[in-house]
Amino acid sequence: MIIKILGPGCAKCKKQFDEAEAAVRLSGVECQIIKIEKLNDIMEYEIFMTPAVVINEEVKASGRLVPAAEIAEWLKV
Repeated sequence: MIIKILGPGCAKCKKQFDEAEAAVRLSGVECQIIKIEKLNDIMEYEIFMTPAVVINEEVKASGRLVPAAEIAEWLKV
C-alpha cells in the first residue's frame, strides 16, 4: 500500500506526514509513505488545498490535517 502526502513542505504538511507514520504504526499495515512537494506533481491530483492524503492513488482528504486514527481506519479497509 502506498500513502502519498501532498504539500509544498509547510508545517501542516510535515505534521500530516508524521500523522501518516503514526497511522501505519497503529494499523500494523505495511505501507510506503511518500512526500509529494513539487507543485506540478501535486496538481496531477486535482486538489485545491494542501495538505492532502492519497492512498493507493485515491484522494482521501485535502485541505485539512487528518489525524492518525482516521488514516489508520482507511488502511484497514
